[in-house]
Amino acid sequence: MLWIEAVRTLSADLEEPFELEFIWRNLHELNKLSWLNLMREKITDQELNLLTELSERLIKNEPPQYIVGWAEFYELKFKVDERVLIPRPETEELVEMILTENNNDSLKILDIGTGSGAIAISLAKARQNWSVKASDISQNALELAAENAKMNHVNLEFIQSDVMDELTDRFDIIVSNPPYIAFDETYEMDDSVIKYEPDLALFAKNQGLAIYQKIADQAVNHLTDDGKIYLEIGYKQGKAVQAIFQEKFTDRLVSIHQDIFGKDRMISVK
Repeated sequence: MLWIEAVRTLSADLEEPFELEFIWRNLHELNKLSWLNLMREKITDQELNLLTELSERLIKNEPPQYIVGWAEFYELKFKVDERVLIPRPETEELVEMILTENNNDSLKILDIGTGSGAIAISLAKARQNWSVKASDISQNALELAAENAKMNHVNLEFIQSDVMDELTDRFDIIVSNPPYIAFDETYEMDDSVIKYEPDLALFAKNQGLAIYQKIADQAVNHLTDDGKIYLEIGYKQGKAVQAIFQEKFTDRLVSIHQDIFGKDRMISVK
């Protein structure tokens, strides 16, 4: 059997037909040309067994990023595994908004619920004059985030904390992509997310609003006078999260922002 026949057969039942190519190329460090040349060769029994195993893992909805061990975010590479969420493209829009609206002054930044470190590391990489601190309730997540900081050659401080419980300083920018899915909304989620990504980083009480409420309560004492808050939200949570922060920050403008698909996706407090 040729490689191309094996790939076509094993990809037939996959939701994304190019996932096998993505995984094999990354696990074996093949460029596109090498992959195309491989398609014309005979596949060995050992290679067919390995390819079949990968296909079976994908059929069971295991995320390809977990299989290869990394994900791309804001043109950087991040290690990912079951300790953290896989960074999403919509979160890149949050990072882009922060960078667009803030210059290279010496600002103090806090990323709450950092997970893989994607937001904090991307900001630190783009603004080397910023002092970035990242918190997470999960020590396991922080360990992986520290690996990602080292891999991407940035220096930032990591601290284990439930939101801002363990923090004392004030920040010019507070950013968070917190758990915001209600426990009764799993019907909207992909099976791969439910089965493999960490519940701690996905779900929140009070219909997904609990962490926003805690951030709003604590940010009052941790934001500088001219400080700003940036949040990612679920697409149905815009008005609810806006109200939570407007109640605490009556003298500031709390705005809802849409993603590239026109869905409510971000909140800013300025």
